[in-house]
Amino acid sequence: MTPMHDQHPAPGSPARRLSTRETAELLGVKPETVYAYVSRGQLSSRREPGGRASTFDAGEVDALARRNRREAAGTPGSGGDLSVRTRITLIDKDRYFFRGVDATELSTHHSYEEVAEWLWTGRMTRGVTFTAPETTAAVARRTADALPEHTSPTDRLRVATIAAATEDPLRFDLSEESVLGSARVLIPTLVAALPVRRRRGHDDGPLAHRLWRRLTGTDPSDAALRVLDTALALLVDHDLAASTLAVRVAASARAHAYAAVSAGLGVLEGPLHGASSGLAHRMLLDVLDQGTAVTVIADELRAGRRIPGLGHRLYEGEDPRARVLFTLLEQVPRAEPALLAARDIVATTARHAPLHANVDLALAVFTASCGMPATAGETIFAVARTAGWIAHALEEYGERPLRMRPSGHYVGPKPPQPLPE
Repeated sequence: MTPMHDQHPAPGSPARRLSTRETAELLGVKPETVYAYVSRGQLSSRREPGGRASTFDAGEVDALARRNRREAAGTPGSGGDLSVRTRITLIDKDRYFFRGVDATELSTHHSYEEVAEWLWTGRMTRGVTFTAPETTAAVARRTADALPEHTSPTDRLRVATIAAATEDPLRFDLSEESVLGSARVLIPTLVAALPVRRRRGHDDGPLAHRLWRRLTGTDPSDAALRVLDTALALLVDHDLAASTLAVRVAASARAHAYAAVSAGLGVLEGPLHGASSGLAHRMLLDVLDQGTAVTVIADELRAGRRIPGLGHRLYEGEDPRARVLFTLLEQVPRAEPALLAARDIVATTARHAPLHANVDLALAVFTASCGMPATAGETIFAVARTAGWIAHALEEYGERPLRMRPSGHYVGPKPPQPLPE
């Protein structure tokens, strides 16, 4: 292959233009990935007069190819140091931003679906709602309903994701248009696959309204529905959390969007990630039952467990997501006892460790107040984060394939060893 620097035009000659095929070959990617680079502003294209095909500036392609080679050599952005360039979320000084916009402001002024669309496209689509074809929802429901009765909601969501994939003949099309079309169907399908707890109501309108029926049998107030919708929006993404990293690894191998989401759901079940809100929920119920946080926290520490719902490695102060939800929960009258219990937990632990409340404790206040099971927080987290996983998968599809491949550091017995007997 001719080196890129040999393709630069001589001074005064017309700028060298490359075809899509040439550009793809020089970058070592598929033609559709070239257009993903264009959609993300990493390459510019134009059509020549009288032509129908796009052409690309050789200098821009050269620069992008050199940047990709630097990443492959282990500079920031490679899998070796787990540093990944992203345009999605920034966490900085106890604040976080979606595409440069304060995420807490977005989440309190826009619905979950609107925030998801912003994360995916950088455009605000007012009034958007996600709906799934009844055929897809029915397949996901039947598949999930075949699981044992004790199955966790996250297990149901994983199975529903696989079922939805089988109904999508375009799942292997990794273009942005196709992936987003799948995402807009997958998310409401996940909600539809959960068992209904409240028979009144319809499966239309905002996603938060449909999800409420599957989290509790109690009637919702406008204030409580607002808390749920805002929680979904706040939890859409949070940089490279463990589940999001798993999604990007899958997408780097060019797994389709459903498979990438399945990878995220698998990681989410860990007690240090999505399940944390359930632990906080149970602790909060114990505090409400005993009337004080002192004995409950003492029992947790005596058992060698960390106090759930407190502290976050990315924030020195209070988790901004928790701050927003606590403010909204003050407008929900039935949440007052749980709010007081949460404050008691924070105040009791503050005597020895200055830990602030995180979003898991705020979710626990919400779920405990509204008659939801301990697993409800994890369900909310999983449904919400699916949109963020899609955003990261899309971003990874535009990068060099299989770049998320760190090298192993072997520390076993020095070879060659004799054959085992």
